[in-house]
Amino acid sequence: MNLFRTKPIDQLVAEGADTGKGLKRELTAVDLVALGIGAIIGAGIFATLGTATSGGGTLPPAGPGIVVSILLTALACGFCGLCYAEFASLVPVAGSAYTYSYATLGELVAWIIGWDLILEYAVGNIAVAISWAAYFRQLLLGFGLEFPAFLATDYRSTLLAAKAAAAGGVGALSPEQAVAYQAHLHHPELFGVPIVFNLLAALITAAITILLVRGIKESARVNDFIVFLKVATLLFFVAVGAFYVKPANWTPFFPGGFSGVWVGASLMFFAYIGFDAISTAAEECKDPGRDMPRGILGSLLVCTLLYVAAALVLSGMIPYQKLVGVADPLAAALAFVKQDWAAGLLAAGAVFSMTAVLLVFQLGQPRILMAMSRDGLLGPWFGKVHPKYRTPHVGTILTGVFVATFSAVANIDEIIQLTNIGTLFAFALVCIGILVLRYREPDRPRKFRVPFVPLVPLLGIAMCVALMVKLPALTWERFVLWLAAGLAIYFLYGRRRSRLARA
Repeated sequence: MNLFRTKPIDQLVAEGADTGKGLKRELTAVDLVALGIGAIIGAGIFATLGTATSGGGTLPPAGPGIVVSILLTALACGFCGLCYAEFASLVPVAGSAYTYSYATLGELVAWIIGWDLILEYAVGNIAVAISWAAYFRQLLLGFGLEFPAFLATDYRSTLLAAKAAAAGGVGALSPEQAVAYQAHLHHPELFGVPIVFNLLAALITAAITILLVRGIKESARVNDFIVFLKVATLLFFVAVGAFYVKPANWTPFFPGGFSGVWVGASLMFFAYIGFDAISTAAEECKDPGRDMPRGILGSLLVCTLLYVAAALVLSGMIPYQKLVGVADPLAAALAFVKQDWAAGLLAAGAVFSMTAVLLVFQLGQPRILMAMSRDGLLGPWFGKVHPKYRTPHVGTILTGVFVATFSAVANIDEIIQLTNIGTLFAFALVCIGILVLRYREPDRPRKFRVPFVPLVPLLGIAMCVALMVKLPALTWERFVLWLAAGLAIYFLYGRRRSRLARA
């Protein structure tokens, strides 16, 4: 039963309040809302929206009903966001769902969720870095600068592109496949080994890592600026696109029926991943009890409103059938109505948007690793805090090296498959944790309380499970393998070195 020993909340709070060893408290409610928007608005809305609307050619399309899909996903995230908000105000320390699970569900579950969160933050950031590189290369092309294709893709993608070209012809390749195909045709070799890797993805990860090591305040200021640009980008799309909306494109509103809407919601969940990253910065918030709930729920509300507006305009500008296989749907819609100048500006905005996502996810992962290190479940180096910058610099650098290395050589489709399921699993456990804590410690003072307990947490759990069911079987298989590897590490290292076990 010691596998399910819990860590007292008072002990967690005391560790986070240690001014000599803790992180620097610099963030306000505005900073937290900006961090949330920075994490949420990114590749999901700029890329996934097209696939969710059209069904990708193989799934039932949501069509204009994608608006309902977005609202359903927002509802699921809202239920989970309320649970995160109560925990973040109650346990204002780094660690997010890992810490909350340790306080309520026990050490083994906490380890599983901590290991699982690597899928959301580090592995998810690999996909974002690869997507950033693709958009940035297109932006350079708009200025007449061509970055070598063999330094902007991975070797596996070149093989897949060559196979696609052989099957359907070069003209049938998407822009991303065309880049990979160029790399397949023209790349240097070293001792017979092809030199093909995504240098752009590695470079942006390195730049973000350096910024995060320097300090949370500096990182927040950069994020605030980028968030302003990304919100302006979406508003720009809505403002320009509204003049080209044709109501006929909204008929039929549900071409794929409810199945299309629900599949669209499962796909659009990727566009909401990241709001929980705010909770990893609780230890650097000036007034976490008050400001953490505002940051989590405020960023969700702002992003939902922007998503609905963008989806309405997109589905009214272009028939949903023309979005099959389109990686940049918003830019494609502007090009469809002959507004190429606007499409170019949108591509620039997408680059800024994904830069902010990289920053916030790279901020979150080291803080989770630091919390696990404090508890003895990971090596002590992950818990080291820089004496000058007061940031978890070792964990930040190691995370940066991990993301940069794999983003340089990984295929984006294989990476994305793991991200959604890991996040949904974490969300469900946080909702369960609220139910457990309300039962165990109903009288503990709470600055923020989830309303209508147990209904809200139960609805959050149900919607997360329902969205997970829609994910492919291969994703589940890889998820089980990932968890098995994590359990092996726990029983070989973490269980014996746990601070609670030695107390």
